[in-house]
Amino acid sequence: MAGPSVEFWQQRFASGTTPWERGETHPQLQRWLADGALAPGERVLVPGCGTGVDVAALSAHDLQVVAIDYAPLAVERCRQELQRQGLQAEVVLADVLQWMPDAPVDAVYEQTCLCALHPDDWLRYADRLHAWLRPGGRLFALWMQFQRAGAAEGRVEGPPYHCDINAMRALFPAERWQWPAPPYAAVPHPIGATELAVVLRRS
Repeated sequence: MAGPSVEFWQQRFASGTTPWERGETHPQLQRWLADGALAPGERVLVPGCGTGVDVAALSAHDLQVVAIDYAPLAVERCRQELQRQGLQAEVVLADVLQWMPDAPVDAVYEQTCLCALHPDDWLRYADRLHAWLRPGGRLFALWMQFQRAGAAEGRVEGPPYHCDINAMRALFPAERWQWPAPPYAAVPHPIGATELAVVLRRS
């Protein structure tokens, strides 16, 4: 398999080497919640949930949350965070490239999952995102902008893998997804990158 393995992520969580984790609710998620972009009672998936800070924020807004990760330590810590805050969510140990919900959902919150997957797996992941959502469902995406010098020589380096907007347009084509007009908000990330905040609607 191209890209990082389960063991890679387990080691990162075990050592605390998780620079993608903010330790607080993502500021763009706070804005989406404050704006009412996600309505109470809606069912939301969080792939690559990590330690679950954003999962807890979604649950606290009365959303039905399903969090997914394939690193056992991430799942354990997500459950601990929910328990610490007295919140409820379904937390699943699974591979996002293989897992399917029991029914289509209203929304997916995609933050640092796509950029954690090797680009060889992006098409499969995009197909999963489309399959998870009901028609009209929304993909709340935060796409990592972190191009490395090796890209000029054709090197594929990561994680995090750079989510170039041209690649995103090809990965989420207009025949399957409704795109808002740019410009898109660029949210600073603690690792020195930015994330493009885009909400797509499944056709």
